[in-house]
Amino acid sequence: MLNKKTIITLTILLIFPLILTACSNDTVEVKTAEDNAFLMDTLVQMRAHGENADAAVEESMKRIEEIENLMSKTIETSDIYQLNNNPNQIIEVSKQSLEVLKKAKNYAEITEGDFDPTIGALVELWGIGTKNASVPPENKIKAALANTGYQYLNLDDNYAKITKAGVKLDLGGIAKGYAAEEVKKIVEKNGVEHAFVNLGGNVLVIGDKVDGSSWKIGIQDPRAGRGDVMAIIDAVDLTIVTSGNYERYFEENGKLYHHIIDPKTGYPAENNLLSVSIISHNSFDADALSTAVYVMGLEKGMEFIENIDDVGVMFITKELDVYLSSGLEEIVNINDPDFNLIEGEYSVN
Repeated sequence: MLNKKTIITLTILLIFPLILTACSNDTVEVKTAEDNAFLMDTLVQMRAHGENADAAVEESMKRIEEIENLMSKTIETSDIYQLNNNPNQIIEVSKQSLEVLKKAKNYAEITEGDFDPTIGALVELWGIGTKNASVPPENKIKAALANTGYQYLNLDDNYAKITKAGVKLDLGGIAKGYAAEEVKKIVEKNGVEHAFVNLGGNVLVIGDKVDGSSWKIGIQDPRAGRGDVMAIIDAVDLTIVTSGNYERYFEENGKLYHHIIDPKTGYPAENNLLSVSIISHNSFDADALSTAVYVMGLEKGMEFIENIDDVGVMFITKELDVYLSSGLEEIVNINDPDFNLIEGEYSVN
């Protein structure tokens, strides 16, 4: 159940011993299917319960792979690779890629560039998550910034075009959310009422569990490795997407540099946050929002989310203070005393 603002999250982590619980002894056994694979640069895990569970899982994993082949920036046959390597040329792209590009550009516009799909030059320059990660020289950052800007992306009904050489697309902040929504369509088409998919922290649960209870989703402690949980929420038909500074990073001269680049400065966003989590009914939107709101920071990000229906946010600061948007207190169970829930601040009445 999700009101105008009913949510919580931190780095997302499904608590599999809880989430994957089988039916209770007095419940009729339901057919179960599951799979996992490394797709879209992350570990994808899926589980479904129902008569057509096998078909739903198999089709879903194939669909995620198809999306990767269309939207990867490194696969040479992908739409995004073709756009990045053919500036000033009109490129006919798939309907799927066009849908994601339009959504990405729309979020770039409404967030005034806090989310920007043309951040690829900066992402490549920093190399965070690769063995070549390092702090780039200031002149190279300025050059990459000059090649960042959603105004350089033109879209039409069946084509896309990058209008400036050096500008590169990177859909890492939105494509997994699109994939999760495609999985939802496949699951519903197959008549499966109970399922979840986890795309590297982008979590989508469909329906409830087979015993009628809510899915139990653990919120990862951002100070620790996966498996350490600081909060638990119940979820039915919800998506939870988290962006945090501990997911991919490197340290240089005693300073941590994380992978969430501010498109306006060219550096990793600095705003005293450990993580931002979005919970809503649409993973496509939640994916873009988690990145944008992390870049915005606490005050601006909270105001932004409070003005969107059926979307909520949870911020965790470096002091381990937790800020929740309106209504989240009803469903959030913080089980680690190190975290301090701040009530009443940064809320819009």
